[in-house]
Amino acid sequence: MTLADPMKIEPVTLRGSMVRLEPLTLDRTAALARVGLEPVLWRWVPTRMHTPEDMQAYVLTALDEQRRGVSLPFVIIDQASDQVIGSTRYANIETSHRRLEIGWTWLTSSHQRSGANTEAKLLLLTHAFDVLGANRVEFKTDSLNVQSRTAILRLGATVEGTFRNHMIIPESGRVRHTVYFSIIDSEWPAIKATLTARLRAATPRP
Repeated sequence: MTLADPMKIEPVTLRGSMVRLEPLTLDRTAALARVGLEPVLWRWVPTRMHTPEDMQAYVLTALDEQRRGVSLPFVIIDQASDQVIGSTRYANIETSHRRLEIGWTWLTSSHQRSGANTEAKLLLLTHAFDVLGANRVEFKTDSLNVQSRTAILRLGATVEGTFRNHMIIPESGRVRHTVYFSIIDSEWPAIKATLTARLRAATPRP
């Protein structure tokens, strides 16, 4: 593999100690709806999500983006219970420039602040940089979403700036400013070591 080669992005299962990321399929819609219709999960997201039908539309859109080669969506599965607890994806994939975004991530409230999100991000980052050979991984979030901004900074990402008046939230009409972050390949080894150590320290030992 050379830098001149485009990234080859294909469905894959990524396994950690707490969570497993499996390719999103249409038959996961009901499981996602069971855990993913809490209003708090969608407070900062410009997506209508109130009903199982909304979740089905969400899944269908993600799968259409996968067919077009611009996204690779996953379900997040709790390893202990083998239950679906959320979703995430690679998005805005630019294979020729070896960059992609990690986003559209949500976890049911019972698994927030459990380490599941950090491990899911570590799995995605490791695959992006160590397997796909990405030069750059991007993140973005609502400027008002302090929890998300803090979580992205804790990953070791660098703030690159704010896209002002970037989106309109459909239900409220609020004009959203979006903060962009990135990790690049030269930063990844140190960030990987830090995240791995953090997860190891947070994982109870038998």
